[in-house]
Amino acid sequence: MTNALPEANPLLAIWATPFETPPFGDIETGHFKPAFAAALAMHRAEIATIAGNAEAPSFDNTIAAIERSGKLLSRVSMVFGQLTSAATSDELQAVERDVTVDLARHWNEFYLNPALFERIDRLFAARDTLGLDPEALRVLERYHLDFVRAGAKLTADERARFGDIVERLATLGTQFGQNVLADEQETVFALTEAEVAGLPDFARAAAAETARDRKLNAPYAVTPSRSSVEPVLHFATDRAVREKVWRAFVKRGANGNKNDNSKLIEEIVRLRAEQAKLLGYESYAAYKLADSMAGTPKAARGLLEEVWAGGRTRAEADREALAELARTEGQSAPLEAWDWRYFAEKLRLARHDFDENALKPYLQLDKVVEAGFYVAGRLFGLSFSQREDIAGYHPDVKVWEVKREGQIIGLFYCDFFARPGKRSGAWMTAFREQAKLDGEQLPLIVNTCNFNKPPAGQPALLSLDEGRTVFHEMGHGLHGLLSDVTYPRIAGTSVVRDFVELPSQIYEHWLEQPQVLERFTHYETGAPIPAEMLERMHAARTANSGFETVEFVSSAILDMDYHSQPMAGSVAEFEAEVLASIEMPREIALRHASTHFLHLFSGDGYAAGYYSYLWSEVLDADGFRAFEEKGDPFDPETAKRLYEFIYSAGGKRDFAEAYRLYRGRDPEVGPLLENRGLVGAAAA
Repeated sequence: MTNALPEANPLLAIWATPFETPPFGDIETGHFKPAFAAALAMHRAEIATIAGNAEAPSFDNTIAAIERSGKLLSRVSMVFGQLTSAATSDELQAVERDVTVDLARHWNEFYLNPALFERIDRLFAARDTLGLDPEALRVLERYHLDFVRAGAKLTADERARFGDIVERLATLGTQFGQNVLADEQETVFALTEAEVAGLPDFARAAAAETARDRKLNAPYAVTPSRSSVEPVLHFATDRAVREKVWRAFVKRGANGNKNDNSKLIEEIVRLRAEQAKLLGYESYAAYKLADSMAGTPKAARGLLEEVWAGGRTRAEADREALAELARTEGQSAPLEAWDWRYFAEKLRLARHDFDENALKPYLQLDKVVEAGFYVAGRLFGLSFSQREDIAGYHPDVKVWEVKREGQIIGLFYCDFFARPGKRSGAWMTAFREQAKLDGEQLPLIVNTCNFNKPPAGQPALLSLDEGRTVFHEMGHGLHGLLSDVTYPRIAGTSVVRDFVELPSQIYEHWLEQPQVLERFTHYETGAPIPAEMLERMHAARTANSGFETVEFVSSAILDMDYHSQPMAGSVAEFEAEVLASIEMPREIALRHASTHFLHLFSGDGYAAGYYSYLWSEVLDADGFRAFEEKGDPFDPETAKRLYEFIYSAGGKRDFAEAYRLYRGRDPEVGPLLENRGLVGAAAA
């Protein structure tokens, strides 16, 4: 595909679409390189004007001017970022490899611009005399911290080295993510009728759809992506099938082929450590956590260890029960990692008479989404109406217009199904963020998931865990949609890492509230979920919590150790050493092994920050307790505080203060331990 000329490039044109949404029908891969070139040049010129301004620095001619700059670059980057994650191709990945370096170099030049930082530094030094309102003062403080943490106070030689590291890390992170996606796309298992024995109808249908998508001469197929693997590990009676699928799943990025990520990790970890040392920190973890609620690696590690103790004790007790169950069913071989989920399902059924698969016919994807909208309406007064006239980047994408108090506050894009060219996982992003600096700027928010797509004409049915994923990502989406701040720097999810998961994780609680569960009916009969099934569901809620705690916390400890200490030996050796040090149960694997740990190594968003899901879980468990104390999950007064101090506030105040304003006190860890069923286990 040839590159379009700038004047014919839709990425550079004014978008004459509803709400100036991206015109995806007109955008082609060849448009991105010239669009980035033009956008980068425009932003450089804007920054040069700000930095070279002969007038004394003021908030308006420096900070607000920075906030007004780079709009074209932001627009192009946000569209490009989602396409490379959810609808990529070989051609788009080639552009990504080139553009990643250009962007890293550009932002280095921005943050390491001495004249620009000198203006910000002067304003920061005089901040108490400027008469700024609290939000503007917060923005000034955040910008100053951003620049300092990006190396603005380094010497010229140090800045040059720091810039080289940032550029190299950008290249390595892009390659890491592309390698994981390649392993997922290039590995596929064709399965026979006998090999899918035990799989429920929904899983068989998804496997059949995969075989058709891959054009295989086989009735069924699975890939190593999580959404494809999980049903096999839970239900396949053929142990050999479970083993080969599990091994492919955990070996993504570690197969000794062109997609192997081991050497990339070694270089990434080494460069991050050097980067932190340049900035005066003893480790990369110390650097990352200095701007977080936890504050220090010691505080984050302390929480991980507190939860780990109870989780491992619980998992070890379950392990004995699972091994005994396997023996009674005729398995002479020892219990292995590819057996755990399979026998855990059977143990849940034996202990609680609850088969989670029986709930699935009631959890139609469309109905779960509608339930999420219902909760948003009850809590925050939102309404959602689908817009068929607004284009998505793929036929699977749906778009809703969102209103509050009769006013449109944004658009909500949702992309739910797994497919080739889409990376694993679930995430929230945006095509445009909320701001009011120059009038109302409506946010365009995106939720992406990877559920198995059903055959044409059949409904997509979700597991309870997948239903929680819908609510989790919708919580992130609401954080972006409800944002009500002036400045883009602190809008929506622009908060510290161990606070950003609070709006998403607390939203999960509403899925299992009676007022929500009663909205789900059987997709064939229309009958509501039987009351006795709900009773068994609640009783079984923590049935496998030891396993879930161990696989997550072990991954978070591995992350912290990668970024807190020198890495000795190979990636495989380091990982094995960390797991041995915490006495990891042999029969449980990391939720994310090193070589496919996208949170850590495909960019640095969660590097030394994977613990933040658990930190935020302390906040969300304690935070939802505020509704429980009122006896009403939709208590208006509590919902108002949740809106004012959490969902709409972005980053306009200190995050510990924001939580105290919502809850009336600091968070307590007890509700988390109770929710995970670890109180007794922790004591043991």
